Amino acid sequence: MTVYYTLTFMLLASEMATFCALVAPLPHALRKRLFRFLSESPLVAKLAYGVKIAFIFVAILFVDAVQRMWRVTAEADLAKTSAPGAQDVRAETNFAARKFYSQRNTYLTGFTLFLSLVLTRTFYILLDLIHTQEEYAKLKQQNKASPSGAVPEAKQIQELKQQLAAAEAKVRDYDVVKKQAQQNAAEYDRLASEFNAKTGAVSDKRKD
Repeated sequence: MTVYYTLTFMLLASEMATFCALVAPLPHALRKRLFRFLSESPLVAKLAYGVKIAFIFVAILFVDAVQRMWRVTAEADLAKTSAPGAQDVRAETNFAARKFYSQRNTYLTGFTLFLSLVLTRTFYILLDLIHTQEEYAKLKQQNKASPSGAVPEAKQIQELKQQLAAAEAKVRDYDVVKKQAQQNAAEYDRLASEFNAKTGAVSDKRKD
């Protein structure tokens, strides 16, 4: 294995170790300190920047390994179809070794890139989970510290219900008064009409 593929294997091993450390069942306080260090430390930020540059070279190696694997496979198929049975053991062993090395390099670089994506996504998911747990703990403490033990939104809803009931009562009272006024006006008109019919006089008080 060449130097750059050896470095790629070391990078893959470090990714596997980091992933196991992230998903390990650690206590909440220890996990919180670990993720705070990883997300806020300037040293880790510089190291992450260097690792991103390394992944660019790994991506180039992956493309090259895929091309070599296709080329070796095509050469082996061409040799089998052009002269079937004419190849000796050395040629077949050479093609098999080249095919094995090309496939190994492809899988090595491919898994390194894939695990980098999984590791990054897992880190941010766990970081969001820690922030959510902290916010939940703060809200729980605020509810315990409340003297009445009631949620402020529930108090507001109760007050709005009381105000709505008072407004509805006022509307009902207004409708009753309005109905009584209409009945009194109708009775007044009836009595005025009867009085005018008996006396033959016309009253100006019946005008609306």
